[in-house]
Parts: sequence; structure tokens; C-alpha cells
Amino acid sequence: MPYATASEVRVYYEIHGDGPALVFCHGSGGNHAIWWQQIAHFRDRYRVIAVDFPGFGNSNSEPEAWDAHRYPDAIEAVLDDAAADRAVLVGQSLGCAPALAVAVRHPERIAGVVMAHSTGGIADDQLEAQVRADRLEADKLSVLDRLLSRRFQAEDPAKVALFREIGTFNRATPSTVRNNRQWPTTVTDVKRAIGAGVFVCFLQGTADAVVRPASYELLRRLLPEAHVESVEGAPHSLYWEAPDVFNGVLDRILERAVPAATSAPTI
Repeated sequence: MPYATASEVRVYYEIHGDGPALVFCHGSGGNHAIWWQQIAHFRDRYRVIAVDFPGFGNSNSEPEAWDAHRYPDAIEAVLDDAAADRAVLVGQSLGCAPALAVAVRHPERIAGVVMAHSTGGIADDQLEAQVRADRLEADKLSVLDRLLSRRFQAEDPAKVALFREIGTFNRATPSTVRNNRQWPTTVTDVKRAIGAGVFVCFLQGTADAVVRPASYELLRRLLPEAHVESVEGAPHSLYWEAPDVFNGVLDRILERAVPAATSAPTI
């Protein structure tokens, strides 16, 4: 069970398979184990790396380390410890902004960044206002209704229970992670990373209760150089609720992003 060290905090991660590095960065209800359906799908073709942010899963740090602005350091520490270069980072919700921050900081190390159900914490007044409006609507719902469709909750109660149980291994919660909605990454920063060769992609679910279509429309206008993949009817936790759909979309995205990863030596 490998650990990397970021600012004296032990960061747990797992490696499955071999090939170009594919790093999964979980959301606020998850940890490395939440990606089991992606690990099984991608491990035969990629070196799948699943990270636990401080306060989550086996990265059982003290509360002072539960700061989202320190999570890019955790990703970088894992990349260093695993000797992973030209990686593709895949974030979901909370994991997206730290992943994008790493790509902006080190475009020479990152082949691509895929952000599922998040605008990546980009600092833009209009976009931030729209995201806040989305959050206000989401906060009217129960936590499960924000994350999973009601149809799925009714039809697959066992998998809903497993989703909740995986979250019980976390000490941190959305309310105890600091700075999880305020980021310094600007539109200009992202454009610069794209210009340096980073494949930047946002994965939108049209039925996402947390990030709504208006946010993605604004994102398309602000960042026409980025890719936005829209999945009709997809909820916030598509990777969990419909893994075949999520994995298939990610496969198609990686067909465009990974050539950049495989053009340089991989681990």
C-alpha cells in the first residue's frame, strides 16, 4: 500500500495495471475505493492510479490538512512517488479543481485533464456567480438526491447502500474541507495550459443537480479551446450510477488525450 508525502502529510494511493498513467481524483463523498468500476475497466490498458485526498480513505490526516488548496500538492506527490509522467488526470466534483490546478502548474507533466460534473473551480466572476446559483438550487435537495437520480435510488438500493458505506471511511466532509469552492485558476491559466499541449475536457451531465446546463454554456463561451462532452440525462455521480456510460465516454475522450501521453516515455 504505497503512500506519498505532501507537506508532511501521508497521501495514500493505489496502482492497478500498466500503460499510460491515468490518475483518478475522487469527489467529496468518495475515496480511492469509489473508482472500483473504473479500475476494472481501464486497468488492462492503463496504469490506473487512485488517490485519497487528505482526510479521505486511508489518507487519515488531521483536520488542518483538509484544505482543497493543498490537494494539488497531494496529486503532485503521488505523481512523483509513482514516477508517473505525461499522466491524464480524471477528477469528479471535488477532485476536479485540484486536478486542473496541477495541469496549469505543470503542463509539461500532464497530457490531459478530464473534469466530470464540475467547472474546475475556474476564477471568473460570471462563472462563479452561475455556479453559486446552481449550488443554491442543489442545497434544496437531500444529499443523495444531489448525487444520484431518484430512479437509481429506487431500482438499485444495494448499490446505493454501498455508495454511502464507502463514504463512511472518510473523516473529512464537504463542510470540513476548506477552500473547496474558491480557486485562483483563471481562464487565462487554462488557455495557457491548452496552448502548452494539455487536453482539457469537461464532462457534463444534463441531469446533474449540482452543476446545471447554464454553467456549461457559459464555460463553452469562456473556453472555446476546451472540450465539453455532454451526456444526456446523466446525474452528478454518473461514474457510479451508470459506469458503462461513463467508461465509454471516458474511452472516447482518452482516444484524443492519450496520444499526447504516449508520445513521451511512460512508466
